[in-house]
Amino acid sequence: MSWLDQIGGLLQQYQGASAQQTPNNVQDDFGQFAQAAPQSAVADGLAAAFRSNQTPPFGNMLGQLFGQSNGTQRASILNTLIGALGPTVISQILANRGASGLAGMLGGGQSEVTPEMAEQVPAEAVQEIAERAEQKDPTIIDMASNFYAEHPTLIQGLGAAALTIALAKVASNQQR
Repeated sequence: MSWLDQIGGLLQQYQGASAQQTPNNVQDDFGQFAQAAPQSAVADGLAAAFRSNQTPPFGNMLGQLFGQSNGTQRASILNTLIGALGPTVISQILANRGASGLAGMLGGGQSEVTPEMAEQVPAEAVQEIAERAEQKDPTIIDMASNFYAEHPTLIQGLGAAALTIALAKVASNQQR
């Protein structure tokens, strides 16, 4: 039995759904979807939520996910952002956001963040970093989506609107 056979009925409920019509059980539905679907489908749905004009901007949502992440997850997403922007730009943003110790390390040639270092970074800084990364390389949304698709319980913290958009996108893709 394929994942679509398992949750096809659930996805049908989200066909054409929008952030203004979020079902009361969207959290549970997303949990079922994330358990049954391949990570690529979860990532596609999350990318749609990140890009939607019905949800907060990508930077806001990534900052929120970062704030809910553990040190290892934070380091991974920061290192992804460093790959997109480079350590110099990120060190400048961190210095402006009060994380001068880490900014100095990145500005001094260190190009990878450890989990311990990542714990020092405020979510607001990640929001700004993500906004800049999206401007420079819009595929950062896909990279972040692939990363967070591995952590679906964190995605659930984005709220009903984002989850509805994600499920609607997957439902739409399955109709083709």
